[in-house]
Amino acid sequence: MNFSLIPDDLRPIADKVAASERIDEEEALRLYRSNNLNALGIMANAVRERKNGNFATYIHNRYINYSNICVLSCQFCAFAARKRDAHAFEQSIDEIVAAVQDALRLGITEVHMVGGLHPTLKKDWYLELLRRLRALDPDLVIKAFTAIEARHLAERIFKMPIPDTLELLRDAGLGALTGGGAEIFDPGVRDEICRGKETAEEWLEVHRIWHRMGGRSTCTMLYGHVETLAQRVDHLRQLRELQDETGGFTGFVPFAFEPQTPALAHIKRATAFDELRNLAVSRIYLDNFDHITAYWVSMGLPLAQISLSYGVDDLHGTIIEEKIFHMAGAQTPQQQTVAALENAIREAGRIPMQRDSYYSHLTSGGQTSPAAAKSTEPELACA
Repeated sequence: MNFSLIPDDLRPIADKVAASERIDEEEALRLYRSNNLNALGIMANAVRERKNGNFATYIHNRYINYSNICVLSCQFCAFAARKRDAHAFEQSIDEIVAAVQDALRLGITEVHMVGGLHPTLKKDWYLELLRRLRALDPDLVIKAFTAIEARHLAERIFKMPIPDTLELLRDAGLGALTGGGAEIFDPGVRDEICRGKETAEEWLEVHRIWHRMGGRSTCTMLYGHVETLAQRVDHLRQLRELQDETGGFTGFVPFAFEPQTPALAHIKRATAFDELRNLAVSRIYLDNFDHITAYWVSMGLPLAQISLSYGVDDLHGTIIEEKIFHMAGAQTPQQQTVAALENAIREAGRIPMQRDSYYSHLTSGGQTSPAAAKSTEPELACA
């Protein structure tokens, strides 16, 4: 990397990056305030290459949104519905199993499943769903439920402590938690965009418990609405601190807010410049994360491809079907083929590699590469 192109005002930070030293919150804020996207890309790519070489990954997966019926009414959300709303939906277990069975024939290795905080689905419904999905293929990873859903299940549906609830879900087939529901951790921001939703501490607690059980999860940030740059940095700080504690996050997946709800329709969507800058700063600051994912569903594949030059090493997955962002107004496709993802990666000068749910590289037969598994499986501090 040509660090000679870094301007003097960013040179002290670049020197830290070159020496693999951690930057602090004030330095992260300076990066966010910089308009020198080229310099940010140089630094972010140095971290990416050090951690992942020239590989860029994707996962062959299937999204399932089992229901959008939700007890919350978050101001930013165009997905959630009350039972009587015209856009409310709820899939049966048979429908979900059939959809995943069809996707397995296409070669998926993961089903990614989230929904709203459904008020009436029973404990046995969730457990039967997981058991039937696991029975389809023991190698299929069921990545399901946000931390907010997990708390809802524990407190309102299972009526059990969170650790006991997570253990039941894992025994039934849950392989990984999703990273959704984090939004921005600042309480003032949460009060403005998702009043009534669990706090940052409650979100973090679920992931901490899951990690201490030996489980893995991703984490997210929904940005580009009412938050300040300092609040973005604070969000990243709390994720980095939990990762220091547990080592259980596999990757970070930020995405820009889609301003389609009446309460927040006045907000302008994040620019491509801001999206690339956010990814680059995240890559530089989150030094204890191995992977940064560009969520093409939000960004579009062309911009996600460009982000591979701004610290990103993963383009997420084939998806097959996505509802949450598209109900909020996203105009991107609802799926990508393996060929499209691999072509985008090659055109960016990277080596495409299919991965599993834990970011380990897979061979052509869909099995974890022994070398990749050894090199990408981090130690869990509290497994």
